[in-house]
Amino acid sequence: MAGKFELYTDKGGHWRFNLEASNGQVIASSEGYNSKDAAKNGIESVRKNAPDAPVVEL
Repeated sequence: MAGKFELYTDKGGHWRFNLEASNGQVIASSEGYNSKDAAKNGIESVRKNAPDAPVVEL
């Protein structure tokens, strides 16, 4: 099974998402969004921008 995005509302009523690996481990968490559509846009941004993102050591 591939990883998945989980979309949910937090206790404060904000929309958030987690990126979960195939083993169930959360590997990324989002900020809080005011709407479900905004959170979905955040997911699409991760999908679009992260595949070839470089690793930068600080």
